[in-house]
Amino acid sequence: MKLSLLYYELFFVEEMAGKIKVAMPVASFEYELFEGDPDHLRTVVATPTQTRPWIDPASLNLKHRIGRGPFGDVWLATHHQSADDFDEYHEVAVKMLLPLKEDCTQKFVDKFEELFLKCREFQGVCWLHGISVINGRICIAMKFYEGSVGDRIAHLKGGKLPLPNILRYGIELAKGISELHSIGLLVLNLKPFNFLLNDHDQLIIGDFGIPYLLLGISFSDSNVALRLGTPNYMAPEQWEPEVRGPISFETDTWGFGCSIVEMLTGIQPWFGKSVEEIFHSVVIKQEKPYIPSGLPPAVENVINGCFEYDFRSRPSMTDILEAFERSQNAVYSDGEWIGLGNRALTERSSVKGYTAWYLLKDHLQVNDLVRSRKPLNARRPRTLDVPEGTVVGLDSDSNRSGFVLVKLPGLHNPLKVQESALERVTSGLAVGDWVSLKDANTNHSSVGILHSVQRDGSLAVGFIGLETLWTGKSSEVQMAKPYYIGQFVRLKANVFTPRFEWPSKRGGEWATGRILQVLPNGCLVVGFPGRLVFGNESNSFLADPAEVEVVSFDTCPGMVGKYQHIEDYHWSVRPVAIALGLFTTIKLGLSVGRNVSARLQKRRRNSMQEGGHCLDGQAGGGNAGWIPSPVANMIFREGVAVSASAR
Repeated sequence: MKLSLLYYELFFVEEMAGKIKVAMPVASFEYELFEGDPDHLRTVVATPTQTRPWIDPASLNLKHRIGRGPFGDVWLATHHQSADDFDEYHEVAVKMLLPLKEDCTQKFVDKFEELFLKCREFQGVCWLHGISVINGRICIAMKFYEGSVGDRIAHLKGGKLPLPNILRYGIELAKGISELHSIGLLVLNLKPFNFLLNDHDQLIIGDFGIPYLLLGISFSDSNVALRLGTPNYMAPEQWEPEVRGPISFETDTWGFGCSIVEMLTGIQPWFGKSVEEIFHSVVIKQEKPYIPSGLPPAVENVINGCFEYDFRSRPSMTDILEAFERSQNAVYSDGEWIGLGNRALTERSSVKGYTAWYLLKDHLQVNDLVRSRKPLNARRPRTLDVPEGTVVGLDSDSNRSGFVLVKLPGLHNPLKVQESALERVTSGLAVGDWVSLKDANTNHSSVGILHSVQRDGSLAVGFIGLETLWTGKSSEVQMAKPYYIGQFVRLKANVFTPRFEWPSKRGGEWATGRILQVLPNGCLVVGFPGRLVFGNESNSFLADPAEVEVVSFDTCPGMVGKYQHIEDYHWSVRPVAIALGLFTTIKLGLSVGRNVSARLQKRRRNSMQEGGHCLDGQAGGGNAGWIPSPVANMIFREGVAVSASAR
């Protein structure tokens, strides 16, 4: 059999004053097909499946713009594909990104090429034709779909979709997101107008994660800042991922919840608010979108969970999919829902500070080393029910409401412990532990919070300064001093230029504040109750845990230091102390004054009595010249007055 195959060639397309290296598509080839008679071989021309994403710019014909988004424009176009055995024109939608910096275009093309074939295998994600560069701008060609869920909402009176349709769309959406998550890709731009509808009214995700691919890539226009999504659908950590992040799979959970709420109400979340107002509502005030009542319990529960501020407490796509599938056939009758699944899962767990969704993210296995679960962002109890033991038996229940058998050293019989009350320990580390890098990195904080640790020792950590989770091995980190809500902290003495703004006292010394919140990457939200503010001035600041130290009465030297720490508890301590001091001084002064006055009056009375005795001596024939005459006259007059009064 004779094969004629053209190999890959690399060619360069000069764009944006730079060169973009791409792989040329495989050309068609001929082969001889044996059909039983060796003397009569049939020549067949085969066109291989497209394995490379590059599209010749000349084969794309842009017609007109059909949309505009935060990352660029969407055009309707035709894609001309031809080979020896076919000549086809496809109507496509082209996402034309805003111009990127010269050295970033190739970086984006490389990222796209890595996921191109993987995305083509997904049923719930739009079909990708490829990528090109036109007029210096990256163009992503994908299959064109006539409508979207957003269009459906806009055309309906009142905008509310029927609940059965919402449940079906929710299932299809969760499956599509899960497909992208399976290859490590985050969508970050979930909204009804990005949920395309095919000819069978099936939901197709139209944005396969462009914001995620743009991480670390800059636009050529320095005035254009990369916003990881559309403000109305963005999770708190999306606004400032390096500060309040990192972003994770559960970031898409928030966008899913916002999209379902819009389908239910017909109103965009935070409708009518400016970008700044949405930021203040979502990030600062930690508000949640309005969720209508009357939903199947499992759906209402999981949608509420989508809006947990800490993304670790939100449900995963697996949890969401299960809740929607169990409720798809539910019927509301006589004031209650019937036809629901058997499993009931509450949003809050019995373990302090944790949601059920948080606890569902890890499952114990036999031979796992475990210990009692520590409270979330709170001090660990001095005594633990299970200091450290080994799992020797499992309950068949898989929703973490069951029990496991734990063998403790020194005890003959294993303990039966609720699984949700335990945390797995691997290489001495458990999820939620504070860790620091053994080799400090100047690009991000060296202290963070452990998000996952696999049984092979690989782990993921959230650090300030990183938009995504840091991944590495347990040998690269070490345990760090933990921080808790309620602790008082101040900047270390050797910190002169902190990562975040930090208030100082009148003398220039760093102020001491109290931890109000611990973000998933270890970033501390610190309030300053000892600082008096006026108007809209903020009294909470962010802090890098690597730059602060804990302040307590034990660490404050001397009485002056301890008193100054008392002032940190509230701004009113000093004025109250001053007022108390003034009151005490005044009261002491009055008391002293009364004592002095009493003594003077007593001396005066004594003097008067002695003077009276002298007058009696003079009247009895004593020496009249002993008292000067003016004084004698005065005493005499007073004596007369007293005598008259007595009469």
